[in-house]
This record gives sequence, structure tokens and C-alpha cells, in this order.
Amino acid sequence: MTTKIAIFGVGLIGGSLALCFKGKPGITVVGHAHRPVSAEKYISRGVVDEATLSIEEAALDADFIFLCVPVGKLDEYLTKLSTLPLKKGCVITDVGSTKASITSAAAKLQLQDVYFVGGHPMAGSERSGVEAATPLLFENAYYVLTPPADLPDEVYESLVHLLTYTRAQIVKVNPVEHDRIVGAISHLPHIIAVALVNQVCDYNETNSLYRRLAAGGFRDITRIASSDPVIWRDILLNNREIMLQMLSDWNEGIESFVQMLEAEDGDGITEAFAKANDFRSELPESRKGIITSSFDLYIDVPDHPGIIGRIATELGMNHINLSNMQIIESREDVPGIMRLSFRQETDMERAKELLNNMDYSISL
Repeated sequence: MTTKIAIFGVGLIGGSLALCFKGKPGITVVGHAHRPVSAEKYISRGVVDEATLSIEEAALDADFIFLCVPVGKLDEYLTKLSTLPLKKGCVITDVGSTKASITSAAAKLQLQDVYFVGGHPMAGSERSGVEAATPLLFENAYYVLTPPADLPDEVYESLVHLLTYTRAQIVKVNPVEHDRIVGAISHLPHIIAVALVNQVCDYNETNSLYRRLAAGGFRDITRIASSDPVIWRDILLNNREIMLQMLSDWNEGIESFVQMLEAEDGDGITEAFAKANDFRSELPESRKGIITSSFDLYIDVPDHPGIIGRIATELGMNHINLSNMQIIESREDVPGIMRLSFRQETDMERAKELLNNMDYSISL
């Protein structure tokens, strides 16, 4: 008996899911594309078994449908699917980073013999598109599911069983609770990063040294400010009520720093940093999270001609995949002067061992 999986939105997430499922016993993966060239790309890259430009054809007789489209398009796709003669028992799920609104929309559609289960794989990459898809994307990441209260147990378990191919850790969460948590650990940091970069950008208009000296630490902590503007517009508007409350809470935190500075309250500032340090030290280091991880090494190297080429050559000869290499000019709060970036933690660990054996001084 063949299990048909239809994927709408074969990009980084959808393509990576397809690669997790494709080739598994009894599974056929069908990808939906908007253009013939995209359909051809999905097939030529071996991401899906079949590709079609027809929503109806992709959904026909599908056992599972994954909506891997932007948050702003989810309602549109779900509404369209609700008008089609879907297979009895079909499970529709999504991968959006907000869950309350789409779960509510699905409930209002009153799907007959078809089930919706909200999903959110908390993994990503700095690259995008199907070209960046990999079956390793979700490995050791959290994959959140937000099933409705009346969902039959066997339906939920069938989706969980399918997702074992991703090697992710499944976590069941209430949709509203999910949006609050993700709002705090992802959506709010994105807003803060954008506001901070724009503030420095404004300062830079009268003094170009702001941009020049913002290398290193500042660039690292604001990396997420480079996220796709349209995608994040939709996410933030979708999670609007929760974000308004969290921004109010954030303003209270900022106001407390204003008061401590005005009062020259050194003890209060010290306590604030100590509290943050204690909590941050308890955060897991190795598991993938919702904000894309960057696996970096910092190396103290002499300023000699050819040193960059030598290190890159050694890594290549040992089949260690390097995604980026950068000389750090502004070194405050950043150890070393050369940063090596890797997409996989295993590559970083192998590089660390190799370079240690070459007597380089390395920091994480």
C-alpha cells in the first residue's frame, strides 16, 4: 500500500521534508510547483518523485499534505484544499511559525473526514530555496505539533510516525502557547535586531565609522535582521496581539535600564547582567533551535601572506565543509581574528580538532 505525500512549497523546508520522505518504503512524494521550470528543477534535483502544476492533481488521493508556503498564504491554500474531494482520512499540516490563526481557520472550515494538525519544525538555514534543501535539516531539532483537542489519537500518531523520518524531536504544544513562546524567543528578537540595526544606520548617516566598526560582535548579534522582509511582515502581523504585549513588556525592561542609568544604580545593572548570564548558561547548546544556528570557530593566526589559503586547503583536504571565512577587524567581545563558519556542527568539531593539532589557538 502506497502512502502519498503532497508538498506545497518545495523550498528549503518543503524540499528538506521531501528528501526525508523520498525513497522510504511505500512512500511517493509529489511536489506542487507554480512554473514548469520549478517542476523540472524538483525532479532533476531528485527532491520529489513527481511534480505537478495542478493543485488538484497534487492533492488527489494524498494521505498527507504539507503546506510549506509563507504564513501569509496558508489560509488561501487551506481554503482551496477544503473545496477539493480529498481522500478520506487525509492529514493536512503546515510548517508556519504561528499556529493559533491557522488552527482557528481550519476549525472554521469544518473539514469532513479530513484532519488539520498545525506543525512548526524549529530548524532553518541561512540559505533558502530548494537548492539548500537537505534531509539533515531537522535532525535533532524540535518539531512542534499543535493538534486540536478533538483530533483522534490514531491520526496524531500517524503523523508522528511519518515525522520520525526527519529525526526531529516531536513536541506537542497548545497553539496559543506556541505563539507566545515563539513570539518571545524568535519574533521579538527579530524586531529588536531590526530596530538596533536601523538605529545604528541612522547614526551612520552623520558618521561612517559606525558601519566600519560594527563588524564582529555587532554583526553577529544582529544577523537575524537580514531575514526576508515580506516573510517577517506576515509573521509579525499574524502574531500581532501577542507581539504588542511583548513589546510592551520589552519597553518596561528598557525603562528599567533608563532608571538605573539615571540613578547611577551600579548594583541594579550588575544584577540585571548576572540574572541574564545565569539563565543563558542554562540554555541548551547543541540542539537546533528556531533561530538558525551558526557554528563558528575563532582563530588567532599571524598576519602572514597565504595563511587563509593554507587553512582553507587543509580543511578541504580533510573533506570538512566550510561555509564562510572572515577576517574580524573590530575585535571587541570577539576572540581571535579569523572566523570560520560551518553549516554542520560535526564539521565544526572536526575542524577544531584538525586546527588544534596544527597548534592554532581556537575559541568557540
